[in-house]
Amino acid sequence: MSLNKDFLEIERLTVTVITDNYYDALRPDPPNGKRYRSFPGASIHAEHGFSCHLETVVNGRSYFFMFDYGIDSSGIINNMRLLNVDSSKFDALGLSHGDFDHWGGLMGVLEHISDKTAKELPIYMGDDVFARRYSIRPGSPDLIDLGELKREEIEDARRFKVIVVTEPEEVVRGCYLTGKIERVTGYEQVPDTLLVEREGRIEQDYFYGEQAIVCAVKDKGIVILSGCAHVGLVNTVKYAQKITGINKVHAVIGGFHLINAKEEIIEKTISDIKTIAPDYIIPAHCTGFEAITRFAKEMPEQFILNTAGTKYVFGS
Repeated sequence: MSLNKDFLEIERLTVTVITDNYYDALRPDPPNGKRYRSFPGASIHAEHGFSCHLETVVNGRSYFFMFDYGIDSSGIINNMRLLNVDSSKFDALGLSHGDFDHWGGLMGVLEHISDKTAKELPIYMGDDVFARRYSIRPGSPDLIDLGELKREEIEDARRFKVIVVTEPEEVVRGCYLTGKIERVTGYEQVPDTLLVEREGRIEQDYFYGEQAIVCAVKDKGIVILSGCAHVGLVNTVKYAQKITGINKVHAVIGGFHLINAKEEIIEKTISDIKTIAPDYIIPAHCTGFEAITRFAKEMPEQFILNTAGTKYVFGS
């Protein structure tokens, strides 16, 4: 395949993981990046959530994008400060999907951003973000209310405009949201324990509006960043290949939503990812301990254990 003419190649992509489920101040740096080292009075916050910051470089110019906001806005803002994430430079914002561990910190972060910049900023997201969501935890019959993100609260905040994404869309130069991701594997199914309220009925959530990020890095291939990959990691990667026209995958990073997955699903996923052969595989957030350890065993040369506060550089 050759590059889809609607997609722009970039010289460099820098991904800073603002927060993730895990932090380790003593772990060595990855081959393509650097980890934050805490010291007294300056400690990274980790949580069951995900947030990251992206910088793309096109023709020597940088563009800045924030994707997902974790749960605890004070922890996110603390990490932004420690990681030198300058919100006054943001060109746009994005949200992967409507689960609270990705938008819980949003309103506090928007307040922080509005104090730093006078620009009106677009915030891109799928068309099913604004719905109340529920879950049933393994071993329990109880329905857990996960809350609801409200569009009017975002639009009432200063200088933010919601833009709904259904097709691949460039959000900053060289950085694209996927739009609705095609589902081509038979085994990647959304768990029936994840529920959503629609028109007064509680039903299974299929995450039709879930977004991932894709960037085409010159001479390297595509980098795919997933918030949770409820629609399936392999589905997400294959769709990124399709819409960009690039088969070569340089890196896959983010939540792979294999936590509590059956062993055969984990094995099928890893088998298909091995066939795709990314240069780096960087599971995070909701991937789950069992799946992370399997990736480490099956893809040792490509595997990187992510930690909150890690900065990755892809490209020259």
